[in-house]
Amino acid sequence: MADLLGFVGVGRMGGPMASRLLDAGYRLCVYDVSDEATAPLVARGAELAASPAEVASTAETVFISLPTPDVVREVTLGSNGGLINGSKVRTIIDLSTTGPGVATEVAGKLAERKIALVDSPVSGGVTGAKAGTLAVMVSCPMPTYQKLEPVLKVFGKLFHAGEKPGLAQTAKLANNLLAATALVATSEAMAMGVKAGLDAKVLIDIINASSGRNSASQDKFPRAILPRTFDFGFATGLSYKDVRLCVEEAEAMGVPMVVGGAVREMLAVTRARFGAASDFTHIAKVLEEWAGVEIKG
Repeated sequence: MADLLGFVGVGRMGGPMASRLLDAGYRLCVYDVSDEATAPLVARGAELAASPAEVASTAETVFISLPTPDVVREVTLGSNGGLINGSKVRTIIDLSTTGPGVATEVAGKLAERKIALVDSPVSGGVTGAKAGTLAVMVSCPMPTYQKLEPVLKVFGKLFHAGEKPGLAQTAKLANNLLAATALVATSEAMAMGVKAGLDAKVLIDIINASSGRNSASQDKFPRAILPRTFDFGFATGLSYKDVRLCVEEAEAMGVPMVVGGAVREMLAVTRARFGAASDFTHIAKVLEEWAGVEIKG
């Protein structure tokens, strides 16, 4: 019989990842605060739990994919329905982006109950979650990594970042800072070009054939900004959270983040103007409003 795995948080990212586990032949016990999120998985045979603790009393290995550090703390360590209260769980794999501080804190408290935390944030968005092409960053002891490698490969390409909890989180925050920075800087450059009279599509093509090409110019602008859909698939509030965590963690280490601080402020402005639930490509709309132009093609 196939292994039974737990999965808590089956929303925009967790849902497609849980679906891939079912595709790979694993059995699932799932929980989410949204019945709409769990319904497609239950329809495919997943067992529905009434709380995270019930998931942790059903499966030895539990995945979590949650939106914020506070939610991760509550789901893992909550005194009533938290995973830590489960009778069966021995390994929790955190696919969320929480920052190294929270990963270290949660790992320490779980260890007191002889539960291992595998720090394993992912990058690649909803598209990568559906296709199984995510970058999966993992920090945990090597024997644990080797044991989990077959199931983690269902999600994408694996990178063992080290053995200490939080190292994978640091890698994820560094990546997300760079992704947001590329979007902010490219939005500024594109607004300037269009204001000067350049066609936005021509300018993007020039950038992508030149040394300024980046993830925003190659992917986000052609897919979500030039067509005016602003639907790349990553919320402004989550991007702000990630960049804020990155800047705070870096400053706590004594690493100045001058550019990172500016990117955080641009995301704060975008969140205030368009809302936390807006797609983070709305950064370009902020620049459009400021410059009095429309970046389309």
